[in-house]
Amino acid sequence: MTLATYLQASLFSTKNTPMTPRQRILKAIYPLIMLKGKLFPSKIDAQKNASHVTPPNSIYDLDVVLNNGSVVPLSKYKGQKLVIVNTASDCGYTGQYDELESVFTEYKGKVMMLAFPANDFQNQETADDSTIAQFCRMNYGISFPIAQKANVVKGSLQHPIFQWLSSREKNGWCNQAPIWNFCKYIINEEGILTHFFSQNVSPRNKGFLASLV
Repeated sequence: MTLATYLQASLFSTKNTPMTPRQRILKAIYPLIMLKGKLFPSKIDAQKNASHVTPPNSIYDLDVVLNNGSVVPLSKYKGQKLVIVNTASDCGYTGQYDELESVFTEYKGKVMMLAFPANDFQNQETADDSTIAQFCRMNYGISFPIAQKANVVKGSLQHPIFQWLSSREKNGWCNQAPIWNFCKYIINEEGILTHFFSQNVSPRNKGFLASLV
């Protein structure tokens, strides 16, 4: 498919009718947005727990409240790789929902995805939890769990899970809070934080996929 054909299909597909015009345009130009990360990669975009440092505090002591109000202990996901990603509906990187869902489907039973919608970056997630869930299902076919909206950047309101993800004192090595929407953290089967990938790294990136093996 040529880029022109992709743009036309993304902009006018009936599947995307529930999207706002802005959301349709952002989805259409997503491949162009991702070119920056491919052409000008940064050291901050992909960080690895090279020394296999174990966390002083266990992430399995924490719970997540899903957008339907149910409370799920993260210990439920022990024995699987866990990908935690902060998301938004009105972002240039929202097209990563498609890629995250494809990875989740491909690695079903081995990898769990957990999305945290957040309005921390330029008001790109102003909808309520019910609307966000509908948006994700209708436009991207998301089948993995979506948490209630949360604050993911550092500060007094930062969600406890993201406090753990972005505090060396808790996870053992990583102080990197989300830079933008669609930053991705990978936790292995034993609860060790192994990788951080920024929004500039696609979930279909070879390095990202290798971290799931």
